[in-house]
Amino acid sequence: MKKVNLVDDVSLQIMRELLQNPDLSQRQLAERLGVSVGKANYCLKALMQAGWIKAGNFARSNNKAGYAYALTTKGVAQKAVLTAQFLERKKQQYDQLQKEIEILTSEANE
Repeated sequence: MKKVNLVDDVSLQIMRELLQNPDLSQRQLAERLGVSVGKANYCLKALMQAGWIKAGNFARSNNKAGYAYALTTKGVAQKAVLTAQFLERKKQQYDQLQKEIEILTSEANE
């Protein structure tokens, strides 16, 4: 069985969230994804370094500096690739579960 790259899954989740809410703070992003703020920060930096997202400064009403994140053209293309890979893995998992359900149902009916 192919090893799932969890970093790709987190990257995909981050890109999906940022498309909907580009002004999320790292803390808010971490909460939505169920990861630590450190992991969210690490992944955001990796996505920026890869050129998939960019960050721009903006001033919040409480005068704290913050960032707005946007997917780059390269990031949108990569998101499509990651989405297709994620979908394929989920379809395979679904097929495996269907088979297991059939076997267990057959065993339960014996």
